[in-house]
Amino acid sequence: MIIGYARVSSTSQSLDIQHEALTAAGCEKIFAEKVSGRSTSDREQLALAMSFAREHDVFAVTRLDRLARSVGDLHRIIETLTQKGVGFRCLNQPGVDTDSSMGRLLIGVLGAVAAFEVDIRRERQMEGVRKAQAAGKYRGRPASIDPTKIKELKAGGMGAAAIAKQMGIGRASVYRALAA
Repeated sequence: MIIGYARVSSTSQSLDIQHEALTAAGCEKIFAEKVSGRSTSDREQLALAMSFAREHDVFAVTRLDRLARSVGDLHRIIETLTQKGVGFRCLNQPGVDTDSSMGRLLIGVLGAVAAFEVDIRRERQMEGVRKAQAAGKYRGRPASIDPTKIKELKAGGMGAAAIAKQMGIGRASVYRALAA
């Protein structure tokens, strides 16, 4: 059985193109979700697809970045599938499969490139933030804890637990503010 997995990052994006490609490739069962690919921990349909797969099945995706955005996640997924005796195929990237040594090498290389792209994007974003900060246009998130108020409440005789409860913060945050 060929099992398909499709993913887009946001709810405004469509899964139709991936679904059509997976169906055309002979996928009998397709798992799809609209969730960020940064981590595999909150991808319910991916977990279901991987647990659904049985020995001699093939797990298919349209592109490698639909499956994983980091080399570590990609290798963990491929290793899990391999241990179950499940093959892997990437439709839009011919030769990216677990059927051959070259295919496994390509998976590693393309996974590294995808991770590199994520790192480059993050670096550009941080560069933009630093530039905006220097121009006075970006101040970041406002502080959610007011150390002055915490110290005033403590001076008024309130305990750390009561201060934390009143301000809606953790007790450890109260202790950090008092130590500062």
